[in-house]
Amino acid sequence: MQSTTVISTNRPRPIAEESTARRLIRLFCQSRPATIALIVLAVLVFLAVFGHWIAPQNPYDLAQLKIMDGQLPPGSRADGFTFWLGSDDQGRDMLSAIIYGLRISIGVGLAAAGISALIGTSIGMTAAYIGGRLETLVMRLVDFQLSFPPILIALMLLAVLGRSILNVVMALVIVGWASYARTARSSALIERRKEYIEAAESLVIPKHRIIFHHLLPNCLPPQIILATVQIARAITLEATLSFLGLGVPVTQPSLGLLIANGYEYMLTGAYWISVFPGCALLVLIVAINLVADRLREVLNPTASS
Repeated sequence: MQSTTVISTNRPRPIAEESTARRLIRLFCQSRPATIALIVLAVLVFLAVFGHWIAPQNPYDLAQLKIMDGQLPPGSRADGFTFWLGSDDQGRDMLSAIIYGLRISIGVGLAAAGISALIGTSIGMTAAYIGGRLETLVMRLVDFQLSFPPILIALMLLAVLGRSILNVVMALVIVGWASYARTARSSALIERRKEYIEAAESLVIPKHRIIFHHLLPNCLPPQIILATVQIARAITLEATLSFLGLGVPVTQPSLGLLIANGYEYMLTGAYWISVFPGCALLVLIVAINLVADRLREVLNPTASS
């Protein structure tokens, strides 16, 4: 009886390498508070983007407002309409006003942080790469601006420019670009000494290509972390300016202006006019900060250890 030997031809399959995006998502989701904060932030952004269709009422359509429905407590019903979060002194549904206010607050924060990041990162990396007098001049300007409180600079600018969403964004950009420039310069100085920059210079590649095609991708992680934090900072600063009466116009109120509108009614018992927009602003800022902290740990683990 002849025995047959079976040779297995099954070879172990190579383990698929995990992509960078999947690895970052997996590391981010390991933190439950950050994951919950990201979900909450996504819901708030969804409400802000699609609020026109989600909100029960257009709070700034005068045809839908009735002055007799002013200062109704949460849960009140009037003419078949339920004011789940109450109404303000003009009869606006507070839930709808908060949804519309989220759109303004998040939009201003994203626009200000995005433009500031574009300007500050470009200036900081260019100064670090070229060096010399340009770097000295830029950094002295950055130090000079950062020595003043941001709220003071924004107040002076808006006192001159006037109230509008565009002017608020401009003021926040002027206030915020310096932080990006300093961070970008610090990262670019480290990358500037590495071999791949020397190799690019030896190939006589134009300076602007070296800065934006070689330096920029390796300087992005700190800038992404800073941008996330600066969005929360811009939203907070805009809310402060609007509360003081120098922010967005009355016809396009943000959460800060909603809080200001109800501040005078706090002592009369109509707490919901200010408290609910304040809670929405608080949840938004906390969610952004939690996401930013986790991004810092994921993108730059050596800094958190």
